[in-house]
Amino acid sequence: MSETNEDEATGKLVVGTFLTLDGVMQAPGGPEEDRDGGFEHGGWSVDYWDERMGEVMDDQFAEGDALLLGRKTYEIFAAHWPNVDDDPTAAKLNSMPKYVASGTLDAVEWNNSTLLSGDVAEAVEDLKRERGDVITVQGSGDLIQTLLAHDLVDEFWLWVFPLVLGDGKRLFEDGTIPAALELTSAETSSTGVQMLRYERAGEVEYGSFALDDAAE
Repeated sequence: MSETNEDEATGKLVVGTFLTLDGVMQAPGGPEEDRDGGFEHGGWSVDYWDERMGEVMDDQFAEGDALLLGRKTYEIFAAHWPNVDDDPTAAKLNSMPKYVASGTLDAVEWNNSTLLSGDVAEAVEDLKRERGDVITVQGSGDLIQTLLAHDLVDEFWLWVFPLVLGDGKRLFEDGTIPAALELTSAETSSTGVQMLRYERAGEVEYGSFALDDAAE
């Protein structure tokens, strides 16, 4: 972790995202969700959902104290969740504090939302320190790349779907800081989706399987 995270008491930043087996996170929810780069596979997660996945999703959202979003995901969520009734996830998202990282939005209208200003990495680091609780990130691929490049992510809640797409935006792009992780929870849905949790576990340790010259 970064020096700031070691020396100061901060909150926990959790990245939760859906992934294909080859690491693509782009547009899991619908064909028009994100066509950047000519992406033609939007909606790839929809047919895999079962009842248990819905229960786990509700539990995960219940654990978060605040939500951090990039512009595109904020606009998708803000257009959808206020229109959902009698649903625990919708109730949680509509009421909880939400922070939006965007250089193009002038205002955010979704209930209890705040637009972050200035340098994104600095704003998120300040937010973690000020809140001291669990901040979750959903979707928001571009924002996640900034968070990874500045070593600000403490946990990953990854749902790995059993398919490959070959192209699209990936979770771990160039610029990700190397880090060791510990698997803390694993469950598989009836459709083969792996719901995994990883916590930070220090630095990557390197070794070699090469034979020691002295043993030859």
